[in-house]
Amino acid sequence: MPGKLKEVNIKEDLPAASDAVKRVTFHISRSKALGYSALKIIHGYGSSGKGGKIRTETRGYLQRQKAKGVIKDFIPGENFSIFNEATRNAFDVCDELRHDSDLDRSNNGITIVII
Repeated sequence: MPGKLKEVNIKEDLPAASDAVKRVTFHISRSKALGYSALKIIHGYGSSGKGGKIRTETRGYLQRQKAKGVIKDFIPGENFSIFNEATRNAFDVCDELRHDSDLDRSNNGITIVII
């Protein structure tokens, strides 16, 4: 299945973590409605010295959404690798992920969401 990948930058204007999570909610809902199978979220990794609150809050939120069945899975950027089983499973849903520039880069500033 080819699938479609959408990329969104939720940290672009340095929002509060709660606002960033609201953006994630919006983009998941919108991506589902538009037929995307995966979402690449750029949230940063906390290089400003504040500990990556957007990343932490976003991933916690995604874990809760996965438990509720709202999303199928998510892959932290540092685990987004051909050696990771979740990544290989994601390729079956969205072939575009095979060609993503962050594959095998251990980028903890991104998270892949399987919708």
